[in-house]
Amino acid sequence: EAIDTSLKIARAFTKRKKIISVQGGYHGHTGLSLQTGDAKYRTPFLFDSPDFIQVPFNDCKAIENALDIEVAAVILETIPATLGMVLPQKGYLKTVKDLCEKNKSLLILDEVQAGLSRTGKLWAFEHFDLVPDMVVLAKGLSGGIYPITATVIDQKLESVFHKDPFIHISTSGGSELGCVVAKKVLEISANSNFLKKVNTLAELFSSELQNLQKKHPKFFRGIRQKGLMMGLELKDDLAGPILTKTAFDNDLLLIYANNDPSVVQFLPPLIMEQKDIEFVITQLDKALKEAKILHPILKLKTTAQSLFKL
Repeated sequence: EAIDTSLKIARAFTKRKKIISVQGGYHGHTGLSLQTGDAKYRTPFLFDSPDFIQVPFNDCKAIENALDIEVAAVILETIPATLGMVLPQKGYLKTVKDLCEKNKSLLILDEVQAGLSRTGKLWAFEHFDLVPDMVVLAKGLSGGIYPITATVIDQKLESVFHKDPFIHISTSGGSELGCVVAKKVLEISANSNFLKKVNTLAELFSSELQNLQKKHPKFFRGIRQKGLMMGLELKDDLAGPILTKTAFDNDLLLIYANNDPSVVQFLPPLIMEQKDIEFVITQLDKALKEAKILHPILKLKTTAQSLFKL
């Protein structure tokens, strides 16, 4: 709903209809948000629309070429989790913001996963020298214990609601209990000592994961990291689902990136203690060893099934 709200505001404010999103990005399964996603999400529900354009992530030229006088907004994740925790190249997000301003289009950043101190700063976009027109929040906004989302807008966009404040309403909107929780989460997340702790944990994980990568170099091929938002690069698309399962069997909740299964999303709790890192790394080491054993077996099985289908 928060994504839908941001897109409605963008259209109402600019009086334009087109929306640019990123290939492999993900913003939800409802209404307008569904139309920003890849075809595999929207086509089964007949949500394809010429008003929604997709371009590759980290490609400024593609954004520039797609922008025209009919584009209301560009929407993307600051760090696209479902695409495999791909980090923005230097200057990319700032350039996108500048291009949007030049075209009088809005920039919406989805920080549902990257926001609220996950990257070591309160907002992930703080790493990249820009301020978007809107930020969308969810998930961690309640510490994961209560459903609440938020669409944070630039003051100039408030004019959309001046004529009719009821132009956008929701039966469960307001979320009084959720707001109490979210207020406390924001208080904790913005605390300098908390941010210092997140960055300390991130440095420790970086060191330990590099050691693990050296132990399993052919299977575990690299690390994508910004704070405690991490992606484990594996050998192929089969490796991600396998490690997801072996990690679960070893008491770790990880999940492969749906739009790049060769990468496993690794998002430790921000409130964990340093002493817990040893346990996590030990269990991850076990999971990697088991995944390496299972991989050639399942690879052979998958190949055999493909041959039989032929």
